[in-house]
Amino acid sequence: MNRTRRLLLPLALGLALLGCPGSDKVKVGVVLPLTGSAEVYGQAIRRGIEVAEQRATANAESPYVIEILWRDSKSDPETAKRLLDSVYDEGAIVAIGGVTSAEALAMVPVADDASRVLLSPSASQPQLSGISSNFYRVFPSDASEGTMMANFARQTLSLSKVVVLAKEETYAKGAQEVFRERFTELGGQVVEVLVFPPNTVDFSGLVERVGTVAPDAVYVAAYAGEIVNLVKALRSDGFAGAILTTSSFSTADAIRQAGPAAEGVYFTQTAFAPSEKNPEVTAFVAAYKAKYRSEPDLYAAHGYDAYRVLLAAMRESGKSGSDFWKGMRGVNEFPGVTGTFQFDEKGDVKKFPRVFMVREGQALDLEKEEEARREEIRKKMREIQEELLRLRAQGGGD
Repeated sequence: MNRTRRLLLPLALGLALLGCPGSDKVKVGVVLPLTGSAEVYGQAIRRGIEVAEQRATANAESPYVIEILWRDSKSDPETAKRLLDSVYDEGAIVAIGGVTSAEALAMVPVADDASRVLLSPSASQPQLSGISSNFYRVFPSDASEGTMMANFARQTLSLSKVVVLAKEETYAKGAQEVFRERFTELGGQVVEVLVFPPNTVDFSGLVERVGTVAPDAVYVAAYAGEIVNLVKALRSDGFAGAILTTSSFSTADAIRQAGPAAEGVYFTQTAFAPSEKNPEVTAFVAAYKAKYRSEPDLYAAHGYDAYRVLLAAMRESGKSGSDFWKGMRGVNEFPGVTGTFQFDEKGDVKKFPRVFMVREGQALDLEKEEEARREEIRKKMREIQEELLRLRAQGGGD
């Protein structure tokens, strides 16, 4: 949009609202990769947003009638950038977008030019922290994910020697750098970083190199499709070490496509478990299953939370696009299905990932597994103590 149009737009919108009886209607842009290489994430996020929209309508949770402007970025950052500009031009007061870090980086300057908030449901590159006062994200930074996995690898699994397999891409670069720095800081050795270009299909050379180096583990930084193919190739080649990766592997489709090869793979993600006994999670999972006949994954959950966070911000700021950031700053201890929400001064959500493992085709939260194990031990100890007290009481009465 040129400068003249940008200056005239607020005036035109203001006049339209003053003369329009439907002034309680607002537009929200949603720019997602619904086709292309990142489709698996964009489609899941769209489904989550649709469930949140359905809930908001049924429960009258929104202060306004919302029209969503759906747009397909086709997994292309330049297309995402252009479409974001167009939805702001059409009157969107805020937008959800930037599913991948590359798309988010391309879209932020557009949000700044329009003085509108852009909320990312899943971009995690550390470079995005504090990049703009108009940019927020409901997904934790790779700095948290990489650090958590490195800590787990060294301190829990006691791994010493790791090979990193990383896609030549913005998100993967950030994830592997954080992991590598933290793992080395803890005394581990990253013996090799093998970078592969986008659209790689044949991973046999990478797998052969891993076999030659014979590390304790590999850390894979890529998107779902590449992770699935690498996991299968490593298992087929007989690699017996640990396979560590990122939240990109946490989609239901990725785990299903990897099949038996996924067993034992470790990955990080925020604490979303469809089986969790939490009223918010239970309501979301039930609504999602009723609508789509399947269980939601992590990305659907973040789409759902992103939309509901925007509604919370809207109740704080009203429908002024230029003041929407105030509403985002006002989000405090908001109960989402992926955790409790509030944002720091850099626009990052204050959430921390956990380590999950695939077992029998399901993603298991290892922290909860450990807590359940400890609770079982405590329960048995209590039972033993109670039995000892009973026997002593019986002995004293004889």
